[in-house]
Amino acid sequence: MWGGMAGLVLQLIAGAVGGSVVGTVLKQFDLGILGNLLIGIIGGGIGAQLIGALLGGGEASRIVGPDGFDFGTLVAQFAAGMFGGGALVLITGLIKEHTGGQSPA
Repeated sequence: MWGGMAGLVLQLIAGAVGGSVVGTVLKQFDLGILGNLLIGIIGGGIGAQLIGALLGGGEASRIVGPDGFDFGTLVAQFAAGMFGGGALVLITGLIKEHTGGQSPA
């Protein structure tokens, strides 16, 4: 798991933020407050883990590890979580829009 438990919690929070931002900015893909948060949390966790695997991050890439606090890892995990959460809200919104779901006025 990329980042350990602290990293996962950060990724989930960042995913919720990313999902909310995408839902707020792109109204046509908005899933509602709760939908944006829940889909963002899922996307933040999954997306950040996929990005971590692609970038070669492993157990050694922890926010707080044997060498102390690593700000670069914190920023990378937060950005990956935001991207994953926002991307999943966008994908889910696209699917909802193209399957005849209601869009906001």
